[in-house]
Amino acid sequence: MSYNTETIRNIALAGHAGSGKTTLFEALLHAGGAIQTQGSVERGSTQSDTDPQEKTRGHSIDSCLAAIDRPRCHVNLIDTAGYADFRGAALSAFAAVETVAIVVNAANGIEYGTRRMMERARERGLARVLLVNKIDTDVARLEALVEALREEFGAECLPVNLPADSGAKVLDCFFHNDGATDFSSLAQAHQRILDQVVEINEAVMGSYLDAGEEALTPQQLHDAFEQCLREGHLVPICFVSARTGAGVAEFLELAERLLPNPAEGNPPPFLNVKDESIEVGADPARHVIADVFKIVNDPFVGKLGVFRVWQGTIRRDTQLFIDDGRKPFKVGHLFRLNGKQHVEIEQAIPGDIAAVAKVEEIHFDAVLHDSHDEDLIHLAPLRFPQPMFGLALEPKHKGQEQKLSQALSRLAEEDPCFRVEHHKELNETVVRGLSDLHLKVMLERMKERYGVEVITHPPRVAYRETIASRAEGHHRHKKQTGGAGQFGEVFLRVEPLDRGAGFQFVDEVKGGVIPNQFLPAIEKGVRQAMENGAVAGYPMQDLRVTVYDGKYHPVDSKEVAFVSAGKKAFLDAVGKARPIVLEPIVDVEVAIPEANVGDVTGGLAGKRARILGTDAQRGGELVIKAQAPLAELIDYPSELKAVTGGRGRYSLDLSHYEPVPPPVQKQLSEAWKPHAEED
Repeated sequence: MSYNTETIRNIALAGHAGSGKTTLFEALLHAGGAIQTQGSVERGSTQSDTDPQEKTRGHSIDSCLAAIDRPRCHVNLIDTAGYADFRGAALSAFAAVETVAIVVNAANGIEYGTRRMMERARERGLARVLLVNKIDTDVARLEALVEALREEFGAECLPVNLPADSGAKVLDCFFHNDGATDFSSLAQAHQRILDQVVEINEAVMGSYLDAGEEALTPQQLHDAFEQCLREGHLVPICFVSARTGAGVAEFLELAERLLPNPAEGNPPPFLNVKDESIEVGADPARHVIADVFKIVNDPFVGKLGVFRVWQGTIRRDTQLFIDDGRKPFKVGHLFRLNGKQHVEIEQAIPGDIAAVAKVEEIHFDAVLHDSHDEDLIHLAPLRFPQPMFGLALEPKHKGQEQKLSQALSRLAEEDPCFRVEHHKELNETVVRGLSDLHLKVMLERMKERYGVEVITHPPRVAYRETIASRAEGHHRHKKQTGGAGQFGEVFLRVEPLDRGAGFQFVDEVKGGVIPNQFLPAIEKGVRQAMENGAVAGYPMQDLRVTVYDGKYHPVDSKEVAFVSAGKKAFLDAVGKARPIVLEPIVDVEVAIPEANVGDVTGGLAGKRARILGTDAQRGGELVIKAQAPLAELIDYPSELKAVTGGRGRYSLDLSHYEPVPPPVQKQLSEAWKPHAEED
């Protein structure tokens, strides 16, 4: 099928686990003619859940792409994982689409995954649609759910169709206003959404007030509707049943007629090397700009970089650069992904989603371009949750250290919320993810794909160090070795910064007492000391270092001398500045049966947690919100499983750092002293 940018629709399906996204993904592909037979999650035959673990577990772990070619529309559809453990892959899809369709389980109502994805889509400036799924279930109280959605997310949430015949079908209430429904007048719903749409545009509002609805052209309605979506003035509510197909074809029609195309949606912020905004337009004739939002290490075709084209046209044999690299690569094969199938295509135009294979240098969030004539740019990064749950690991079999390192590197390429850390001082490799389930899945994937098994144990908590007061330090480095000597003297000042401010290095040297060429060496020494810590061996943060005086020797002064002088002057100052250890405090959300509330809140309180509140969910479930030190939650997965009989689940997000209690700091310092003395 031949199509252009104006006929492309890019849509991500997101929402809470169990809302039916994958089944809906199948239903949309079937209704759009992309597949002949609709697959089943239970049978492991869906287009999106192709990974062996996805089939075994019965839920999505990664995102999956497929395309639907309609007579007047080309739809790029992305199915994302619902479990909070796999949010990294879900959120990365938001970098490629104009619209996020949040799928809501009609039986369960608004769940915390619904809220989370609605907020993230709003932050990104994406059009949002609420897809109420499973409308044919007996427990679905749809009228009450609509009111709950409007109360939770705003009065801009309005139905554009309504269920009829107990959810067996839906009736359009935007373009058509005849017929009856189960719980509301179609004419009333039609009027409410029409009033919401026309008020966004003065010209459309004027025509409507002067001559009524008949005076509005289809193009005027489309433009006003699209503007409402783009500005968050309207969040359509659509009713569907992925199981029976009710409302599925109607949603595809809505996408074709009313959802924004790549030229209409809010473009994400592009920045140049100076972090200044730069304009990027959906023009096929301009220089190529594409963003890599997904990496797949495929055992058959090698490394795949999946990208969204924002500007220009990519064709086979195009020469592309990665970020600011000077060595181009040639696009030998250009693919469209349809589930696990890779379909070769001739070109990718603005708005397209495509992939290239076997380019080792390509990486997540890379910007692909075809010219260095214009300013190099990058896409403003997505906000991902910090991976706080950690496991230290080592290969189960000797001699597999190199193989383990390569396997971990491949896994980290694919998931922006999976991190690998190497702690030299303890000879320890630590992997971090969003939960114990997240890490368990990643390690099982490593075993299946790369044949590497590991032994795991709890890692060190990611403590940090800082200072509580201002102080000054000094050190003179003088070394005579028979020939040329080493000399450098540094006076500096340290002072605390606000939490989360990071590190600042300030030069206040006057009169050239330290030549400018030695200041980077002083900063290098300071950073070395900060990396190794001063109290308990943890990296330092949230402080300012100001170099204000010193001395040098015209013959003996060298960089190595000022590295040493800067390092020791800094440690001298920190020792006087009341150094403290900071611990990570995480936001905790625990979803549990209501009967377990007392046990769970009591257990959290015993872990120095602060309970912030609770949210009641449908089905007798409660979500407890709290803040707790990460160090207290190392064994929490097994504890929660025991208390709730395996029915509880939780998620963690880094909130902030704060000082540890004095007994904990003393314990950490004493444990570090032997290592410090060895250094």
